Amino acid sequence: MDSETAGKARYAAYVAEQASARAATQAMASPLVRAIPPAVLALMQQDHGADELEKQLTACAVQAEQVGNARFFQDRPPTRQECAEVVEQDRCGNPVTRAMFLGKQKHVLALQCAEQVLKKLWPAPFSIEQRYRYYPHARMVESISQEKEARLLADGCTDELRGTIKPDIVLHENRSQLLKSVLTLDFKFPCPDSNLPQWTQYGRGSPYEDMSQRTLYQNALGGQALLISPRYGLREVKP
Repeated sequence: MDSETAGKARYAAYVAEQASARAATQAMASPLVRAIPPAVLALMQQDHGADELEKQLTACAVQAEQVGNARFFQDRPPTRQECAEVVEQDRCGNPVTRAMFLGKQKHVLALQCAEQVLKKLWPAPFSIEQRYRYYPHARMVESISQEKEARLLADGCTDELRGTIKPDIVLHENRSQLLKSVLTLDFKFPCPDSNLPQWTQYGRGSPYEDMSQRTLYQNALGGQALLISPRYGLREVKP
């Protein structure tokens, strides 16, 4: 091996060592980084992509919170009483609180923002609001196309969607594993904003009774599941 080739080899080894050290440091601080496979993380190291991804996704939540509140409350968040007020009914006649109404609007804003962030910073495929059908006894999952979901909802066939899951964001490792998650992310917008973000807990009558949304996502799709909220950013909130 000539001196130039040997020098390049030493430099490559040095770069790899530094990247590993950065990854180890980040992994101690960030649950997002701990969840990302090394092969994907390595593609994000050059510009500290994992840190930037976490920062920008949190910024999406903050922006959605501010814009959503400003539409109805100008420069302040809603009070606890305002969050609990019933503002409309859904098509089944169930009451919709202001917290639920605002949450839906903020989710739309946050996911629009997140899609642009992921296109820039996630070096692999991702899914946004993809619905899956999970068969817990077989430990198998299948995707439901947006067209089929829209058709069932338009026909009022919501019973056929019972037991399905629809995470906000699913990050995949590659295109051959689109039914597997590297990381599942859900935006949460507590109302009032002083409440802690929490996973949904499935109750009586659900196919997943007494299970948390986080546990269900992880059982169905693999990988870790994290919350994103305006006040706390990405959190590894366990049930």
